[in-house]
Amino acid sequence: MPDEKPKVEKRGGLGGLFDNMKEIMYGMAAHDMSRYALRTRASMEHLFILITMGDLIGVPILPPYYSLRLLPYVVPNIATWKRRMLREKDVSDAMF
Repeated sequence: MPDEKPKVEKRGGLGGLFDNMKEIMYGMAAHDMSRYALRTRASMEHLFILITMGDLIGVPILPPYYSLRLLPYVVPNIATWKRRMLREKDVSDAMF
């Protein structure tokens, strides 16, 4: 099936210890940076959709011609974008 991920075999002994140490170092050093990068990318995508498809929630920024040209590329993200834009905001959202 195409949805199945290939199974990764765990190495034993010294190789397994090295793999575990590598994962621990990644968790300590790079995990927060990668999460921040993903969060920033999501924010930029939502801002792009707001600029191009703002008419859907009543914010006309770009002329409809350009919005229609970009529509086929944006359609898969519209549902999550609308949910995020129309969600109630709280002070604690900015902290985390």
